[in-house]
Amino acid sequence: MDLHGIGVGRGVATGPILRMPDPLPEPEQTGFSGDAADEKNRVAEALTAVAAEYQARGAKAGGAARDVLEAAALMAQDPTLVDDVNARIDSGTNGERAVFEAFAGFQQMLIGLGGLMAERATDLGDVSQRVIAHLRGVAAPGVPVSDEPFILVAPDLAPADTALLDLEKVLGLITRDGGPTSHTAILARSKSIPAIVGVTGALDLVDHTVVILDAAAGTVYISPSEDEIAEAKKRIADRAAAAKAPITDGALADGTLVPLLANLGSPKDAAAAIELGAEGVGLFRTEFLFLEATTAPTVEEQRTQYTELLRHFSGRKVVVRALDAGADKPLSFLNDAHEENPALGLRGLRALRASEQILRDQLTALAQADAETDADLWVMAPMVSDTEETEYFVSLGKELGLKTVGVMAEVPSLAVLADQVLQVADFASIGTNDLTQYTLAADRMLGSVAHFQDPWHPAVLRLIKLIGDAGAANGKPVGICGEAAADPQLAVILVGLGATTLSMTPAAFADVRAELAKYTLDQARELAAKALQAHTAADARKVGSTL
Repeated sequence: MDLHGIGVGRGVATGPILRMPDPLPEPEQTGFSGDAADEKNRVAEALTAVAAEYQARGAKAGGAARDVLEAAALMAQDPTLVDDVNARIDSGTNGERAVFEAFAGFQQMLIGLGGLMAERATDLGDVSQRVIAHLRGVAAPGVPVSDEPFILVAPDLAPADTALLDLEKVLGLITRDGGPTSHTAILARSKSIPAIVGVTGALDLVDHTVVILDAAAGTVYISPSEDEIAEAKKRIADRAAAAKAPITDGALADGTLVPLLANLGSPKDAAAAIELGAEGVGLFRTEFLFLEATTAPTVEEQRTQYTELLRHFSGRKVVVRALDAGADKPLSFLNDAHEENPALGLRGLRALRASEQILRDQLTALAQADAETDADLWVMAPMVSDTEETEYFVSLGKELGLKTVGVMAEVPSLAVLADQVLQVADFASIGTNDLTQYTLAADRMLGSVAHFQDPWHPAVLRLIKLIGDAGAANGKPVGICGEAAADPQLAVILVGLGATTLSMTPAAFADVRAELAKYTLDQARELAAKALQAHTAADARKVGSTL
């Protein structure tokens, strides 16, 4: 029986599967030889070594993988966790067991918080396994070694595993857990690895079983025929040829331009995005400047980084998102108070309004960087709920010298009020990841509700249509900057719903560009209308599969 999940991209892979080895056995509940100080030092050395390994892997991997691995390195030396481990050793628990218990307890706390915090539980589990392996003097569990290429099957993948996959050997990824915005999905997109996540029954597959992984269909075909394998290999070859085609601007078949923009997290990623055909930036995340700081960066520190980014995109649009802190990204100088449900708490613009000087400094730095370059700078606020918040942010941005000021549409209330909001804002950019999460009340990182976390759901599509219509009525641009834009079939539907630009991981440009070129604007609108009438995400996706 074939297996189904959430496909990442349009890739196809075929070959034998290998399963990720089981984790290390749980450490025994015993004491230790020697004194507590020696045991603490032994653990400290292991934590330092694992952190250094993450940093080295991050430096080698670069891009999105670097950011994820550097975050894991910080987890390995988190003072709270270290204190917990040491307290357990003081009570007589051996180092391995102390690490296991402390990290497991913190994992459960993260899972309880939900949202992106829950996804970090997987990352924390990987840190724990690597520290325990170091203490035991054995290799940490990881991607299996094989002389032949294979498709990797796992419950989920830790960032350290995904970041440095040997793409000559690992043909694709199948995971039981995860959703379209999990670390596995994000890193798979950034590396152009065919992947399907959230696959029920994945772990029942037997090593060396030959499968076809069809990400476009979200289907794992088990023990396919020779003819089916030949067809899959032809599709793989066709995609490889299309990826080598000359880079052109994003456009529909009738010549309607649909600029393809990049989602970036650091100025260091700009050059690679341009090489892949980025026509500008649709989402620049500024959190990299804040997350590792104990105090807010100065105006000058920020101006330097923003200027570096803008100089890469002379004459092109660059959309910068104001600091989006909260939920999974608490900051000690902004909003580190405990919240029972941080995804619904003081995050995004709400947190910035509560600490307005931080917002003023950031907008001032952006205005200064804009004055020093000739890029077309647009600035937007995260997590805007209504017209009043829109008026506040737009007014402040203009006061501080910004020319184009808009909002992110991530909260359903903003979509409902889009006709009002886009009378005030210069533009809107739809963050489909959070919009889907809040619309379907489905934690975007919780595997048990991954099937709800689907931007194809007609409820999400109808909200996008409200925003698209409001943009058209007010003559205001409406972009897409969530992971949905990287799905070529959905990209066509989104344009039909009123999106004027699409922003995504640069690795998705080739597939999306090729798909858009097949349809006119009228055809995209016709398909979008059909998708809106679907009863389920699966039904809407069937409309997309007819493209």
